[in-house]
This record gives sequence, C-alpha cells and structure tokens, in this order.
Amino acid sequence: MNLTTGESSDEFFGGAVPPAVRDLLHQAARAAPAGRSALLWSAQAIAPPCLAVYYALYKHHAGRREFELAERAAWRGLQEAAAQAGLDDDWRRVQPPLTADVRASRAGRFWLFTLKALAFIHLRTDRPAQAQALLETLQACDPQAGNGSEVTAALLAAARPPR
Repeated sequence: MNLTTGESSDEFFGGAVPPAVRDLLHQAARAAPAGRSALLWSAQAIAPPCLAVYYALYKHHAGRREFELAERAAWRGLQEAAAQAGLDDDWRRVQPPLTADVRASRAGRFWLFTLKALAFIHLRTDRPAQAQALLETLQACDPQAGNGSEVTAALLAAARPPR
C-alpha cells in the first residue's frame, strides 16, 4: 500500500526491496501513524542500502511534521543513493550536470528527488538559504527539471519577503 495515497501497490520508489523489508513496509502501511515509525526504522536497520525505506521514512515523518526525523532519514538516503550512483558523498561537491546514465539510474533519480525533498524540509523549517542551495544544485544537476523542483522553487520564492 502507498503510505501517502492509501492505494494498493507493491512497487516502491527507489527500487528493489528485500522480502523482510517488504513485509515491514506492508506492516507500516497498515499500522497506525504512531506505530509506523518503529517499523520503518527497523526496516532501515535491516537493509541500509534499500532506498525505498528512506523515502517511506522521510515521507512519513514530514507528513507528521516531524521534520528533524524526516531530515535525518533524507540525509541518510541521499548518502546511500550517492554511493549507489557513484556520486560524491557530499552533495555540494557533485559536479553538474549529471550524465544521462546517472540521471536515468534508480539511485540517480532517487538522489535528485531526495535533494528536492531536503530543500522542501529546509523550507518548511525556515531555512531558506539552505533550501536555495539544495535547489541550485538540483537544478544544475538536472537542468531539464524532470524532478519537479520548480514547485519547491516557487514555494521558496513565495516564502521570501519582497525586497
């Protein structure tokens, strides 16, 4: 089940999911929000390379306005995606634009999407300068903007007071 839409689904953003983790993700989808966190963090502990778990974690925590936990999960997911995509582990040192192969890979797409998620989290926690830096890197790495960053950029522009 999709944690955000409630629709029945057995596919996970971020790629393949080991059976034990799949079971935990399905349990989390059925769990009350208060119990979901422990199931998701357990899944992350079982399979740290599984990108889908990081997505579920940061979506869950952001949805509950637990932005510190959402950010922690997103940073961990970003680092794991960078390792899998062959990118520098420091997002600020990644040389844009990314090659088409990296942008098309699951880990590369996840890395780009998670940069956007981090920008959104930083925006929601009143850190617009950091959100801007993340968006600039995202836009430089994926100039075709196939990642939806324009929505977060518009929110950032709207949040800034007029000069």
